Amino acid sequence: MVTSNRGVMKNNQKELLSDLKNRTLENRQQAEELMALSETQLNAKPSPESWSALEAIEHLNRYGDFYIPEIKKRLNKAKKEDRQRTFKSGLLGNKFAKMMLPDAKEMQTFKVMNPEGSELDKTVLKTFIEQQTQILDLLDRSENVNMNKVKTSISISKWLKLKLGDTFRVVIYHNQRHILQAKRATRQAEKAA
Repeated sequence: MVTSNRGVMKNNQKELLSDLKNRTLENRQQAEELMALSETQLNAKPSPESWSALEAIEHLNRYGDFYIPEIKKRLNKAKKEDRQRTFKSGLLGNKFAKMMLPDAKEMQTFKVMNPEGSELDKTVLKTFIEQQTQILDLLDRSENVNMNKVKTSISISKWLKLKLGDTFRVVIYHNQRHILQAKRATRQAEKAA
């Protein structure tokens, strides 16, 4: 991965897809490991203002419910190309992606995407695991399209569009961020018990 002097990420598209697939496989594996815990453990909150593990995952499912169909729709319309290409992140897309990385600062969640207080069970994890499988399929389908040209809408505005590569980065980094939050929640709640 190369970063230009403007801070925009440039990468061989195949290498980017490989990185995103590996992150998605890791996210799915982490969710599968959470399945071994009891629903009591998964619903335990480290503190009253924190999310439980299931709330963190439900938050991701709500975004997946928007982005997976959106990406599918755009891929169905995309022109197939077989040549090697470089993906160059857009300024806005790169900024959003970096904001989603696990070590980025905490952000406010839109009310509709906030699962706090929801009645949740392990079906939340099953849904997330299935969404990761769908994302892996979409990443495979993206190998033969130009991720600079294919644009997707984003959940916060129907007028803003991101390059497909940036959309994948935002979604997958966001998943990674909250999977780690879910794992921390179970560890911290266990210590507090």
